[in-house]
Amino acid sequence: MPTPVDRTEVLRLLDEEGAQLAEALPRGEYDEEHLEGAIHLPLKQLDAETAAVLDRGRPVIVYCWDAL
Repeated sequence: MPTPVDRTEVLRLLDEEGAQLAEALPRGEYDEEHLEGAIHLPLKQLDAETAAVLDRGRPVIVYCWDAL
């Protein structure tokens, strides 16, 4: 179940629970600027095969940037 989190909680999840960062934007935007250690999982290509890179036993923090 998705849960919005703030910066403090993101840092806690990364430090204390070994959370994974997943960037959901297209390749060009990921290549241009992404958080260090983030996994590239473009939303338009997300399926069971591409999501298999995630460790299901660890929290996943999915983020993207939207200029709107």
